[in-house]
Amino acid sequence: MSNVINTRHICPVIAGVSISTDAEGRFNLNALHKASGLGEEKAPAKWLRNKQAKELVQELIDGQICPSPVDANKGGVEQGTFAHELLAISYAGWISPSFQLKVNQVFLDYRTGKLNQAPALPSVKDLALMVIQAEEEKERLLLINQELSPKAQFHDAVAVTEDAISIALAAKPLNTGRNRLCSFMRKCGWITRHNEPYQDKITAGLLDVKLGKYVHPENGLQQSITTLVTGKGLTKLHEMLQGGV
Repeated sequence: MSNVINTRHICPVIAGVSISTDAEGRFNLNALHKASGLGEEKAPAKWLRNKQAKELVQELIDGQICPSPVDANKGGVEQGTFAHELLAISYAGWISPSFQLKVNQVFLDYRTGKLNQAPALPSVKDLALMVIQAEEEKERLLLINQELSPKAQFHDAVAVTEDAISIALAAKPLNTGRNRLCSFMRKCGWITRHNEPYQDKITAGLLDVKLGKYVHPENGLQQSITTLVTGKGLTKLHEMLQGGV
């Protein structure tokens, strides 16, 4: 059972507008447009037609970050154009730098479970399923505990890390240099050729990502992406390196 918080019923809210997501976790660009309060000149369709947006979409596909970064939902309850988180933030930046910073912070709070909204109460069926899953998890943990005893010393040293750390810092307890660790993580499908984490590794709690900003002398305000390794990720990498994976 994953420890990731179920945010299906929790939506980030910007300027009083709930930014819904689809089944793949993509964000509603039409809701972002509404939250910006601007007119049709800043509509998602106009942004998606420009060269930079098309290149970003293709990069997400080529880098195997997301096979389907954009999807137009024209039916059902939730209608609109839904896009990968990195595209949604880039779209917000196209609207305005200040709006991008606001969206970026709200999305970070959303992903890390810091939103103040309470999730919807589970149904009776959901509660029954949770009980069954809890019992299965208890049995699984008992078996894992027996298998992990030889690895306890390393696990204690890294699994209690309060905050995720950079790849360079992660290389130290793993006794490998940064370049070698990056190469190993790319080979194992943890990060892209640009050293950015794949979404499934973030969802699994092995990696995290830090979104920052810097001012380019020619292009102005730009976004930076830093891959972080969690304590759980360090333990897994240690096992893989020891096993010669």
